[in-house]
Amino acid sequence: MVGKTLPHVSDPTNHQSLSTDVMKWRSLQESDSGPDVRPLCEQFAERKKLIAQYVPADVQAVHERAVAALRAQGLAAKAIRAGAVAPAFELFDHNGKRVSLPELLNKGRLVICFIRGRWCPFDVGQMEAMSQIASQVETAGASIVAISPQTEKQAYFMHDQHKLRFPLLADSRNAVARQFGLVYRVPEEQQAVYQRTFVNLPFMNGDPGWELPIPATYVIEREGKILFVHANEDYMERPEPAEVLRVLAEH
Repeated sequence: MVGKTLPHVSDPTNHQSLSTDVMKWRSLQESDSGPDVRPLCEQFAERKKLIAQYVPADVQAVHERAVAALRAQGLAAKAIRAGAVAPAFELFDHNGKRVSLPELLNKGRLVICFIRGRWCPFDVGQMEAMSQIASQVETAGASIVAISPQTEKQAYFMHDQHKLRFPLLADSRNAVARQFGLVYRVPEEQQAVYQRTFVNLPFMNGDPGWELPIPATYVIEREGKILFVHANEDYMERPEPAEVLRVLAEH
């Protein structure tokens, strides 16, 4: 794509070209059907390189401004922290089964990953990486769940497509993510970009509010105390699965 002239997002005549470019890089980064065992930082560096190559610079700037605005608000710093007691919740998983925090903690420690949805390649990368360590997490006396605002149906599609080895919980209207202090409203200029690239959040989430959680990973002990938190306004930054395993080993 060297030397290619990229469309400007503000030009309505180029919406199809923009969608084509974005879908092209998504297809490239998902082209290997086998499990990727590299550290997340390496996987994500590759995805960022594809974004730089295939996503128009002005579109990248929209996402960068959104992240910068969240950082200016200090959203990650305001999220519930280590040492606090995790708020109780009850949600439905990708199979429509009711799941509660007390039930999960009765079985042992818990790793919770708050994600945005199946449309986000960084969520997908993290979920596949966490799925690869699911058996090690179980050996350490813990379990994993992921929580997102997408509907049960979308959660089912994600679970099935990526063959995940833990439940995906549907957090309608971000009710639980809000309790953890993770929720923000997608800026209007970013909404416009999502709409042009077929990321229809109102449809995927069953909610017209255009709200998402910032990505966050928690490790919770059986009594409900939070042992570890990794929350970041930048959706392209996630903790390494090895770090989660280290926390479980140390506690």
